[in-house]
Amino acid sequence: MMFRLRSIKPCLRRLLHGTMVNRDQILERLQVCSIEDQLFDVVGKNTAKLTVDHVSCAVNLLWQFQKERPEVLRTVDLIKTHPQFLTLRVLAENKIALMDDLMLVDMLYIFLRLNVEHHDSLVQQMVSEAWLRIDRLPMSSLSKFSVCLNDQHLQHSPLMGQVTSIMDQKLSSIDDARILTALMISVSSLVSPRLRDALISRSDNLLHTVDPSNFNIPRKMVQFLRNIKYIHRPLLEKCNEIFLRNIPRMNAENISIVLGLYQSLQFNNCDFKLAAKQKLTELIDTCTDPFSFTKLFVALAPMASPESRERLENMALLLVDEFSAHQALAIAEALEEIQSRNLSLLSKIASVIKKNLHVYKSVEVVRITQALLLLQHQNPELFTKLRSTVLNFLQQSFYPYEVTMLIRVLSTLPSPRLDEGIISRVDAVVEQCSLAELNTLSFAVAKWLRNDQSYRHNTTSKYVRLLQTLSRCGHDRLHTADRLDLLLEELKFISGEWFEEMLLEETMITLKRMVDQISWANAPELAFFLTRTNHRCPPLMDKIASVAIADIDKIHYSATYATLLPFSVLNYDPVQADELYETCIKRFTPHISSFDPHLLVLFAYSMAVADQFPEELIREIFSIDFLGKLDSQLETLPDALNMRTRLRLMELNRAVCLECPELLVPWFHDQYCQQLQRKGNGAISPVQQQIHKMLGEVLGGINFVQVAVTTPYFYNVDFECKLDKHLQPLPYTEPSTLQISDRGKVYWNSTTLENIRDELLPGAQRVAVDFLDSKFFCKNSHHLKGETLMRKRHLEILGYRVVQIPHFEWNSMELSTQDAWKEYLKKKILG
Repeated sequence: MMFRLRSIKPCLRRLLHGTMVNRDQILERLQVCSIEDQLFDVVGKNTAKLTVDHVSCAVNLLWQFQKERPEVLRTVDLIKTHPQFLTLRVLAENKIALMDDLMLVDMLYIFLRLNVEHHDSLVQQMVSEAWLRIDRLPMSSLSKFSVCLNDQHLQHSPLMGQVTSIMDQKLSSIDDARILTALMISVSSLVSPRLRDALISRSDNLLHTVDPSNFNIPRKMVQFLRNIKYIHRPLLEKCNEIFLRNIPRMNAENISIVLGLYQSLQFNNCDFKLAAKQKLTELIDTCTDPFSFTKLFVALAPMASPESRERLENMALLLVDEFSAHQALAIAEALEEIQSRNLSLLSKIASVIKKNLHVYKSVEVVRITQALLLLQHQNPELFTKLRSTVLNFLQQSFYPYEVTMLIRVLSTLPSPRLDEGIISRVDAVVEQCSLAELNTLSFAVAKWLRNDQSYRHNTTSKYVRLLQTLSRCGHDRLHTADRLDLLLEELKFISGEWFEEMLLEETMITLKRMVDQISWANAPELAFFLTRTNHRCPPLMDKIASVAIADIDKIHYSATYATLLPFSVLNYDPVQADELYETCIKRFTPHISSFDPHLLVLFAYSMAVADQFPEELIREIFSIDFLGKLDSQLETLPDALNMRTRLRLMELNRAVCLECPELLVPWFHDQYCQQLQRKGNGAISPVQQQIHKMLGEVLGGINFVQVAVTTPYFYNVDFECKLDKHLQPLPYTEPSTLQISDRGKVYWNSTTLENIRDELLPGAQRVAVDFLDSKFFCKNSHHLKGETLMRKRHLEILGYRVVQIPHFEWNSMELSTQDAWKEYLKKKILG
């Protein structure tokens, strides 16, 4: 028996070896394939012999071939139509049960990358099988499976909910940042605040394990923050450091993605932008295909020099006929951002868009319309097609955000009136709309109302009914709101007359109801909302102050700016004002060098408004190194922010010179202020003309008053007069440097822009008379804003007695006659 067994064993070995040779031959032939045609040839000749391992190997190789090529050279569409690819799909579908867990998920992932339709039975069955095995999938496969679900737009499905739950339970065991970030992005629409914080903490812990040259991991972390609309500055800053180290290795696409994510998060980093600008400028000559050039144009054009912009536009003209539909859209939006006047390029881009209008999604049509309107593109035929396309999308949409978006852009297009179809869409979604969406709808309805001439003949029109409905829904939403964080998210970008008139007071009542929910995490955002709405609310501001003092170490140093802003802008000193400022100054001072230059200028100016001048902050800003860095950064900022920063630097320079002469900061803004004076429109309001005329009568003649006076350090005073020690008006020996025309225009004479101040006699005084309209006061109150008080302080330092004429006093019923107005001016000025 032993002998017989020994004799059989070599036979079995030979038989098994023969089988291995046959199987290995197919695998070896597949593995040596270098192009798709060779692989498909092997598949075609061995279809009947292919096992699940052969199919897996073939499919993996197909994707490997594609990954090794640049995006523009990939041939996925050709593969998809090849007969042998269909063979592989059929075989894969028949062998799903034979696949192990890793193979199943890998195959599903690759088939989706090779553009197999989501509704294809292969994909459907693979998803179903993976769902059955989901509890036993290793985290690497679960991560890849979540990406597959995301690709199929199943972000909100019960299956993705199950993935989220498993990830939550096993989060502490995930040690691979690549696996974690893929999961984070996939489940981002389902994370709770608790899970969000846990994911950010785990990401932070794993970031130090990432290869410093791998910038894709931190990019996905930033993408997760963008998806959940949450700015976590410590994690952002760590990711930014990795991006900075890797800029030399980044291409235009990588840089464009990061800049886009930063823009969505409203996170600005001067160092990254400057490095990105330099690298992108170096890449201009290498980005010659439509794909890479589009990425380059979108990233570089908004911060490029005029010469580089012209060069980019000329290159775009050469490539425009090769642009795809989405590349044309990207270029159009970039042209809108830089306010390009290149009509040839715009016309050609519009032509590409028009030709491809049928391929765009609703949000893309909205973006196209906005860009072309803001560029003032003249093409009635295209706008007619755009309007028709928007209406078609609107008729099919039931999502509140989409209906709102489409109606908003529709209201900007030439349209005679609001039709019933649009009203029915609003009625269908209005109860589900957020406050921001209600505000957007009201903006659109108000615009149609202004343009519809028939409204004036019908006071109970559809417009009134619709606006009443929007207002009711807004109030209902505020009454039922119970979570401060969610409410602040809805209020983040709201502005406009409708909100201020209809909902602002109710919003303040709701916020005061939630005062106990104010914490270190949401205090800066609430503070910024109060600043933006110009609403002084002592109960809320007192709570913000107490939270900031108690938890200042938890508040990110850069968020101290937003936290302090309403107190300076709205001129409110809480009970703990000194402690609040002292605490915040201690918090941000060690991090001064980490602030973006423009943000540090804005911060220092807001402190100056509140009469706070931290010496270390002031010395940092007025150092040569800082001002040089600021100049470099200003070139990368949007025009509006650039101008605002320059203005604030001038105003800060003036405040420091006047209030802190001991710091020896020189005044270096003469030329800048003269340029501003020349650019001014020189118009004064009818009320100011009325006051000017009456001042002449009260003081004894028009030569006793000067209009639109420019003081030292370039404050503009509405009116100036001089009184002797007996409070008697003194005439001006020189004529006013400004004259008012019959139409209210102010014209400069040929004399210097700087006011020539004659010497005053002993005991005499200069009086600055300013008319204060509503913009100088907090919303719905007579409380002066901080900037107005700072101006008064500075004018007094310059030797003026300041007389302020509030609009609510001048326009009151008590001052409704000429004599009453004159008597009012006499008391104000002469006492």
